[in-house]
Amino acid sequence: MRFATYADLARNPVVRRILVLGLLVRIPIWAAGIVLTLHVVGHLDRSYAQAGVVEMVYSLALAISSPWRGRLLDRIGLRAALVPSLVVMAVCWSIAPWVGYWPLLGLVAIAGLFMMPTFSIVRQVLIGAVPDSQRTAVLAIDSVVVEFSFMIGPVLGVLAAVYLPTPLALLILQLCTVLGGVALWLDNPPLGHTDPDGEGAESKPGVREWVSPAVIALLAISATATVILTGEDLGVVAAMRSMGHKGSIGWVLALWGLGSAVGGIIYGALRRHPPAGVLLVFLAASTTLVALTEGRAMFTVVLFISGVFCAPTITATIDDLSRAVPANVRGEAMGWHGSALTLGGAIGAPIVGWAIDQGGWQRGFELAGYLGLAMALVGLAVQSLRRRSAEQAALVESDLGNAGQ
Repeated sequence: MRFATYADLARNPVVRRILVLGLLVRIPIWAAGIVLTLHVVGHLDRSYAQAGVVEMVYSLALAISSPWRGRLLDRIGLRAALVPSLVVMAVCWSIAPWVGYWPLLGLVAIAGLFMMPTFSIVRQVLIGAVPDSQRTAVLAIDSVVVEFSFMIGPVLGVLAAVYLPTPLALLILQLCTVLGGVALWLDNPPLGHTDPDGEGAESKPGVREWVSPAVIALLAISATATVILTGEDLGVVAAMRSMGHKGSIGWVLALWGLGSAVGGIIYGALRRHPPAGVLLVFLAASTTLVALTEGRAMFTVVLFISGVFCAPTITATIDDLSRAVPANVRGEAMGWHGSALTLGGAIGAPIVGWAIDQGGWQRGFELAGYLGLAMALVGLAVQSLRRRSAEQAALVESDLGNAGQ
């Protein structure tokens, strides 16, 4: 274990600033998501299905937006890429809380298309701010920060919706997100592969030049991990309702998140880091084990253990992907990673929901776990082939070098 690495990272001013900025931007994003659903159901008096359509449209817009906005980061730099997002988001969210359902749907789609590539920015800055030996640790810290923002944001959103009219709460939270983007623009942290203003960047390779089978496998692993996490999220709600413990849903989910944070810290401190495919095996296997538990106590313990593999799996996909692509297309690659996570959640919710409807909460955990195990085996096979190809190429190069002497 190398926990001293975290002390070194804490002394890095760029790392400190971007983690704080990332936390401040992400909290209102999660909070606004909860308020948006409550706004549609309560203020607009629509059904939960219609609220789900709003979330689906927003998720699809984000999935389209992430690679596009990430590519702009690579090409024109942070400040120039953020300006359109800040302007469009400010306009859309100043109008959206005060209109009816159908105009809201359109404004949500536009805002999603121009959403700030926050996750891509934070991760690029972190990767560029540390030596290669500290990359995994700093990404693990970021995963823990994401967990904390996810735990704080929804609670803040519910409180805002309780004590304020939802239109006002939605406006305030979304404008807080915009203000966080303004803070990023003012700070203008280096992205690592170019200067802060985006000048002097190297020519960017085309997509076909850097999208390899290994990259595709990593994106598939990322999406599958989100399917599992979505399955566990829905499964917890279904399980606690089935056991007659509706009031326990909140703290059981919080303990699951705590397990993820603990796992992220431990993973970042390891001297050798398992690849994403191996971690997906552990995440999927532990998810299927939750289905075998009986009673709230055992359910919570096994869920906590499964949570330990959540943050490490996502961290490993980011780490492996950042090493599998050229540095000057990292923004676009991180954007595709974000799209994979978003699509995984969008696909996982209805699939796991169907399994729960058909066979109870246990079927939800089982389906999510089995899908994860199948994808993990494919990913490990691709990574093994990649390793063999690299070893064979190195051997051929060595033989040619010896022959030329």
